[in-house]
This record gives sequence, C-alpha cells and structure tokens, in this order.
Amino acid sequence: MSRAGKKKSRKGQHRHFNNPEEIEAQMKEVESNRYRERTEIESDSSESESDDEHGAKKGVEGLIEIENPNRVTNKMKKASQLDTETASKPQLSRREREEIEKQQARVRYQKMHAEGKTDEAKADLARLAIIRKQREENAKKKEEERKAKEAKAQASKKR
Repeated sequence: MSRAGKKKSRKGQHRHFNNPEEIEAQMKEVESNRYRERTEIESDSSESESDDEHGAKKGVEGLIEIENPNRVTNKMKKASQLDTETASKPQLSRREREEIEKQQARVRYQKMHAEGKTDEAKADLARLAIIRKQREENAKKKEEERKAKEAKAQASKKR
C-alpha cells in the first residue's frame, strides 16, 4: 500500500543538542559576569547612596534609569490622608448622573405644575373654568325650567 495522501512532517529534523560541558562552561561564564557586575555596582553604591533608596536592582535596571508613568509604587499613607480621600464625592457614571438629573427635573416640573406656572397647568385651569361656566349655565337653565313647571302646575290648579 502506498502513502500518497500523507505529507511528511518537517518537525524535528534539524535538532541541535549542546554537550553538557558546553552548558557548564556557559553557566560559569554568566556567573563570572554577574559577579563582576555586582562588584562594580557595589563600588558605585558606596560612592552614592541613591541605589539604597530604590532597593536592589535586577538585571539591567541598574544600568538604565527610566521613569515609567504607569508603574504604581506603594506609598505609606497616614490615616488622616486616607480620610480626606474617602470623604470626597464619589464619581458617578454618566448614566447615574443623567438619572439623577431626570428625577430632579421631574420634581421641579411637578412643583411648578402644582403652582399653576406651567403651560399644561394653565391649559388645565382654563379648561376647568370653561367647564364650571357650562355647569353654572346648565344649573340656571334647569332652575328656570323647574320654576316654569311649578308656575304651570299652580296655574292649572287655580283653574
């Protein structure tokens, strides 16, 4: 049977293995370089005490001085400082602010409406005044009709 459909995998063809002696030699070289760097740094730190403030430097940190604005350093704070920070007003999100503003606007509108200062309240009051006049007129007409009926009833009794 043939394997016409399968492709050969190229993985693992060019593997290179180091001898254990080479690895040990490299490790010794790296260690000796570290030792030399430590002695140089210690001699420099004895001249200036600025490295002691920041603690021990790792790798190339001692060689390159950078200021990372995103790096957070833990600073000791007094209790009085913490109280002032927590006592400040909490920041509200845009949705929360808008919701509070809506509620305040609704309360103001209801107060103005109750006092009759809004356009809608004025229209309602005008409509109520018209309805009152119509009811008064209807009541007068009914009273006149009732009096007219009574007058007819008395006239028919006298006859």
